[in-house]
Amino acid sequence: MTTVLRYAAFTSTPDGGNKAGVVPDATGLTDHQMLALAAELGYSETAFLTADREGRPRHYDVRYFAPAMEVPFCGHATVAAAVAMAELTGPGDLVFETGSGTVPVTVAADPNGVLRATLTSVEPHVLDVEPADLQEALAALDWQPADLDPSLPPRFAYAGARHLVLAAATRQRLADLAYDFDRLAAFMTAHQLITLQLVWRESATVFHVRDPFPVGGVVEDPATGAAAAAFGAYLRELGQAPGDTVLTLHQGEDLGSPGLLHVELRTGDPRVRVSGAAVRLP
Repeated sequence: MTTVLRYAAFTSTPDGGNKAGVVPDATGLTDHQMLALAAELGYSETAFLTADREGRPRHYDVRYFAPAMEVPFCGHATVAAAVAMAELTGPGDLVFETGSGTVPVTVAADPNGVLRATLTSVEPHVLDVEPADLQEALAALDWQPADLDPSLPPRFAYAGARHLVLAAATRQRLADLAYDFDRLAAFMTAHQLITLQLVWRESATVFHVRDPFPVGGVVEDPATGAAAAAFGAYLRELGQAPGDTVLTLHQGEDLGSPGLLHVELRTGDPRVRVSGAAVRLP
């Protein structure tokens, strides 16, 4: 019997954040079985852990499945899995070997006793977007060029998974999200995208974000750690998050499932740290 745990990540209450499945021991499960289990759960991702093949303590091989596909890396399922393993084995440092590389994670209790995980991404990169690609993405979203914030230009960003960052000029534009599911999925598949990171800037360090995820069989991801890491790299690449910076990302509010993500950039370290709480679902 496979043990499946259920968590909400990037929240301290079960009715917020992004839900994830966690399989603490996926030994012997086939790809087909993992995909089927993820589809049955219906969460945007489920993390499948197996003990490190070299026998290193608190090291795990981790694979992530959405209902319709395997993804190389998932931030919210990483946070959920790390908190789950901390509840089973104690807080502290963990290492996840993912399809994108090695991801260290630290779990600690906050003053209220809530467990919070901080993941450190693989080294990110940011690329320009061709005008024709931007035009197709906007058409799939039913957005106009005037809907974009010119101070935050479109970019492809990667920190374990690849995302297209688009900045809305207004909070209302971000709230009114009704896109062509099949058309956006086709665009994302062609460009190997996991989500679109749609953002609206409230202040220099506070953003509201939404993440369509049609390639995974999910209309929208309620809280997206991999995209948060990519977004941190994006802001640093633009020179809009210089030095040591902590960003606050609000996600899921438009879905009625608010989540809170913190993104930390450190001078001299190209990697991005993403932190959040996670709670087991009743």
